[in-house]
Amino acid sequence: MKLILLSVAVIATLGYGFYKTKFAPKPVYAPKDVNAKPTSIHQFKVDAIDGTTIDFAAYKGKKILVVNTASECGYTPQYEGLQKLYEANKDKLVIVGFPCNQFGGQEPGDGKTIQTFCKKNYGVTFPLAAKVDVKGDAIAPIYKWLCKKSENGVLDASIKWNFNKFMLDENGVLLAYFGSNTKPDSEEILNLIKK
Repeated sequence: MKLILLSVAVIATLGYGFYKTKFAPKPVYAPKDVNAKPTSIHQFKVDAIDGTTIDFAAYKGKKILVVNTASECGYTPQYEGLQKLYEANKDKLVIVGFPCNQFGGQEPGDGKTIQTFCKKNYGVTFPLAAKVDVKGDAIAPIYKWLCKKSENGVLDASIKWNFNKFMLDENGVLLAYFGSNTKPDSEEILNLIKK
């Protein structure tokens, strides 16, 4: 019996590892296309979680990391890494979190609940937007722009889960897209901040 349980555990672990490496989205970087006509995220204003407005034009001159977030996800601890990244790079980077309840119902709370959770558990001080849809018919305009090359002029992206990340340059042009597995302190993200 122990051998059967051990075998099942090993197979499950290997299967999960295969799934994570086979199906996890790889980073997508902006192509070096001299004919590309990228547009800027600086055109957008969105509702903040506290009822104010986040105006992306205010972030001109800084890199921007946009992340779809959730409070009840296995990736939720990335809030801690995002906050550390924000604190270490405030002079050249802003992070904007977009709570989303589209993946497993993992962000059921209202704005106040989400804001309190993030502050209490992870000390989040970077801007949080109001809850949005990041895919489907009700996709928020900013996420339509982020995910469609026809909108952003750079690349297409397909959000599969919480904590997908978009890095934009100081002019608001999309540089790269990262899936959930890419941690905030990953070499890929840190290198883009340094550029």
